[in-house]
Amino acid sequence: MSRRGGLLRSGAVFGAMTLLSRVAGFVRDMVQAQLFGAGGLVDAFAIAYRIPNYLRRIFAEGSFASAFVPVLSELRQKGDEAALKDFLDHVAGALCATVLVVSGLGMLAAPAVVALIAPGSLDDPGKFGLTAELLRIVFPYLALVSMTALAGAVLNSFERFALPALTPVLHNLAVIAAMLALSPWLEVPIKALAWGVLAAGALQLLLLWPALGRLGLRPRLRLQLQHPGVRKVRRLMLPTLFSSSVAQLNLIVGTMFASLLVDGSQSWLYYSDRLIEFPLGVFGVALGTVILPHLARRHADTDADGYAEALDWGLRTVLLLALPAALGLWLLAEPLAITIFERGEFLAADSRMTALAMMAMAVGIPGFMASKVLLSAFYARQDTRTPMRAAVATVFINVALTAAITTPLWLSNVPGAHAGIALATGLAGLANAGLLWRALRRGGLTLAPGWGRHLLRLLLACAVMTAVVWLADRAVGDWRAWSGLARWGWLLAVVAAGAAGYGLALLAMGWRPRELRGP
Repeated sequence: MSRRGGLLRSGAVFGAMTLLSRVAGFVRDMVQAQLFGAGGLVDAFAIAYRIPNYLRRIFAEGSFASAFVPVLSELRQKGDEAALKDFLDHVAGALCATVLVVSGLGMLAAPAVVALIAPGSLDDPGKFGLTAELLRIVFPYLALVSMTALAGAVLNSFERFALPALTPVLHNLAVIAAMLALSPWLEVPIKALAWGVLAAGALQLLLLWPALGRLGLRPRLRLQLQHPGVRKVRRLMLPTLFSSSVAQLNLIVGTMFASLLVDGSQSWLYYSDRLIEFPLGVFGVALGTVILPHLARRHADTDADGYAEALDWGLRTVLLLALPAALGLWLLAEPLAITIFERGEFLAADSRMTALAMMAMAVGIPGFMASKVLLSAFYARQDTRTPMRAAVATVFINVALTAAITTPLWLSNVPGAHAGIALATGLAGLANAGLLWRALRRGGLTLAPGWGRHLLRLLLACAVMTAVVWLADRAVGDWRAWSGLARWGWLLAVVAAGAAGYGLALLAMGWRPRELRGP
């Protein structure tokens, strides 16, 4: 099988497992929306959960993985098994010690962290106290998921993609079980979500850690911070603290602004982000995950042509998937919110506010997904400084856009001011991808010919998809007039019609599925 054929197969496996995870995630969100709706309680959980989730991008699959995988691939290419195992032992020990200390400090300083991240919550002592309490419960999740990510990174490097991609299913199932089993018995039912997150971290680690033993690579934790491998990972990792987590950092910026808005703003952004994360997880993260080890090996082998070829494939595939995903979420924002969330405590007004945020943030999906591949291009050659500079610039862009767009809406008491935060986040995602791409071009990277034709096909196919979805949506009429099961049937039918229109338009213009695997 060709190199790009292997990447396609790996991406398909990872994407399929992630799709299963996202389906479980939708069930989790439906249960959460029905039980808790949107408002102050869910706002408190969204803030508390976002903080360790941001740190996870640093110590888990984001910054850590981008520094760890290239070094691991380099050692693997050299064939020195003893050096590889020694490297794993010391990196695992250093990571474990670090995340335990950070988790402990986070639990102790929970009120100060909440005050920093969500200053608006200080005006409501009850909400502030609950957020700090929830944060103390979920903070140890950081240590568990970070060690899980170490195991997942090793398995991915050995092209064992399925099991790491399956672990989020456990996360969602654990949270669902906790909500259903614990919430009726707790004085503050929303705490069931926090306990579910903690249990999820433990289950994920218990699934992946034994899998390392089957490869003969289960680490023995050794703490020697000056070990050469640990120092190399730390040196590569430090500049990526911003670049690998720029999207999450922008969400933190949004959290700070949203804390100043009306109750429910955090919840609406949280639910919209959950839907935006669907294409990012199924396609964007899958492509970035499978292409990083491949690019790292091509760079280690000084195979410049193979490196450029894989990157070209990744970017073409990203746009092929990202443009219809963004367009579909924009066109079907309110039907999605109505179908998935609107029941129980989640009201029609919550659906409208969630849809506004979703439409605004969908603008950035192509940028978010392209950045996953572009970052891999830099990390594969152990260049972490260039993405860091792009990330710092992106955060400044996001802050400026958020202030410029949201502040006038907030001061004018315009309903839906939170959508300004989502729009700024989406535009910042596009800016980040643009900065990364410009840096690669300046570095001499050249892509294969045919990009003009590829983009024209995609744009025309998106136009066909828009027409099909618009006509199908009009045929459905009032989504709220249908029962819950009928809504799901109509939603799946409209999505299938849009996808069919997009795919048939591409085929009519000469695109063929074999292009996914290259010539």
